[in-house]
Amino acid sequence: MATPAKPAAADHAVSLQIAGRRHSDWTHYSIDSDLAVPADGWQVALGLPGGVFPPEVEPGAMIQVQVGAETVLMGRVDDISHSVAAGSHQLALSGRDLAGMLLDCSAPLLTAKNMTLRDVLENVVKPLGIARIRVDAKGSRPLEKISVDPGNSAWDVLTRAAQANGLSAWFDPDGTLVVGGPDYSQPAGARLILRRDGQGNNLLSLAETRSHAQRYSELTLLGQGHGQALTPGRHAMKHHSFDSDVCYHKPRIQVEPDAASPAELAARADKMLADSRLAGYTLSATVAGHRDSRGMLWTPGQRIEVESEPHGINGVYFLMARTFEGGRGQGSVTRLTLKEDKCWIPVMRAGKQ
Repeated sequence: MATPAKPAAADHAVSLQIAGRRHSDWTHYSIDSDLAVPADGWQVALGLPGGVFPPEVEPGAMIQVQVGAETVLMGRVDDISHSVAAGSHQLALSGRDLAGMLLDCSAPLLTAKNMTLRDVLENVVKPLGIARIRVDAKGSRPLEKISVDPGNSAWDVLTRAAQANGLSAWFDPDGTLVVGGPDYSQPAGARLILRRDGQGNNLLSLAETRSHAQRYSELTLLGQGHGQALTPGRHAMKHHSFDSDVCYHKPRIQVEPDAASPAELAARADKMLADSRLAGYTLSATVAGHRDSRGMLWTPGQRIEVESEPHGINGVYFLMARTFEGGRGQGSVTRLTLKEDKCWIPVMRAGKQ
């Protein structure tokens, strides 16, 4: 029914560049990219039959991962494992993309009012060496008050500023920090097929998972807000939201201790229901190679047509995450995590800028 995995061709070959030198011919590699995870991880392993350890390979070294001639990740080496056993000499490297710096580093201690997203990027993100930044938003909503406590990471502060503008943050393959959201206006280009007669099949496997573990028929948020110099405190705010797809009684009540207005409380409730719907449905697919039928690398954010006769599926889905895997003699495969289309919304905010 499915097409078997093929050995890595030139356009699927994975290489890693450190200090100007390119390394490849891995015994195993795994390159992640996930819109829901702050830092994308990577790991590679290779044999050292000659026993020569590359001197440029050091923890903290900048790396560039490529598939064929295209860059898929910029980051640093986190861990190095150098092991010797009878008949075996192995070197394993792993790390994360540049978001790892923002996760690991503390933000400068500050307390300020009306900080914009641009202010956070200039004062918190850029000092950590993140030079390439793109903001996909028309306006910027200032934070009413921001207070950075000891231990808060730069990623924590960036995420807070992005959420205030209804956005999320991630790194593009070329190392550019992007603050934006999904583009559901782009057409679905790639197509995944699993038919009983095998005609046109390009899926090695497809698993559908449906869950109500995090879904609720009714969500009630009880809110209150702290008073500021020019605004009084807000008390006894309440908002109800409903999920019509949960057809049995499964209510949840949650307290939101700091909500600016009933409209913001409603936006938070809608966001929580959207998140629960996102968690409640997953398509896990495996395909041969690292490129779709158009020759493009699989990249989170794509909209993909899926047709599966065994599952009764024929529609458009959103690529949330992908992992490139392979190695010497293993063939190259890509593992795809697909979600309902137009369901991932980084943050829903009250009102428009």
